[in-house]
Amino acid sequence: MALSARVGRKPVRVMLLDRPIVLARLDGQLVTGFQDRCPHRHAPLSQGRVVEGTLQCPYHGWRFDAQGALRELPGAPPGGCIPGVRAQTVPVVEHDGLVWARLAATGDEDIPAHARMLAPENRRFLWQTTWHAHIVDALENVLDPLHTHFVHTGLVRRKGARQAVDVRLRAHAEGFEVDYAGASTQSGLLYRLFESPRETERSTFSMPGTAQIHYHYRNGSRTCISMHFSPETHDRTRLIGMLHLDGRRVPAWAVRAFVWPFIRRVAMQDSRMLALQAENSRAFPDRKDAVTRFDVVRRRLQDAWSEQRDAARGKPEDSSTVLML
Repeated sequence: MALSARVGRKPVRVMLLDRPIVLARLDGQLVTGFQDRCPHRHAPLSQGRVVEGTLQCPYHGWRFDAQGALRELPGAPPGGCIPGVRAQTVPVVEHDGLVWARLAATGDEDIPAHARMLAPENRRFLWQTTWHAHIVDALENVLDPLHTHFVHTGLVRRKGARQAVDVRLRAHAEGFEVDYAGASTQSGLLYRLFESPRETERSTFSMPGTAQIHYHYRNGSRTCISMHFSPETHDRTRLIGMLHLDGRRVPAWAVRAFVWPFIRRVAMQDSRMLALQAENSRAFPDRKDAVTRFDVVRRRLQDAWSEQRDAARGKPEDSSTVLML
């Protein structure tokens, strides 16, 4: 995944699951993706350039079209037959300021429905960073409310202001959703400065790496915080964050000036804690997490990203509990 604004006619290299990908707009408009290697001598195509609607390798000048077909081999006799060599393409989808890439040869070619349903005109900011964490730890951090009293004390929640909340998790085809009922307000500074009483609060996870927090307010407005995660390596995960507002006349500049500094602080606190967690996990390679019924999302995320997923287990069961938030 990458920011659309970063991808132009100059090739851009991104990492996904330890594999380099190159993105470029060969026609000046649509984004095309390739594995970042020329099939000739494996030079990085990201160091090449776009020439007449093709991507040219920097080593011998081989040029490939948007389908990966070799279109020019410099040095070959004029009129000769061009070998049927292809660069490996990577399926990409561009939507709402993001470029989504998929390494798998088969599977859903569209983006998660929860991301597709957000109107681009309601987006108020878009930012990118890297967290030094395994993707499961990063996803759980965003979807887990129990750490907020300690990592974000005063900003998101206060330790001495807990209230009983009914929590219900429901599985669906793309992942799961978690509803929190019984808390129309929150004790932290962010709520007091920028929010109003809530009608509903829901967190969602959509495969492979999208976590969202949805707030519906009694005045009819809605807020959605989206976190899209891409694992660059085993312990480094790229994060793209977005904020969509529906029914609130708040310009993007106001969000950036007044709201973003607080959200940025929250993100930095999470980043620091996840880095500490990752460093300590390397010191204890026999890590085995204790997962209780109060860790609502952990096991679901582990199953989603397990290399030993068992299709025979069938659809996960729904669950419910009460948390003091």
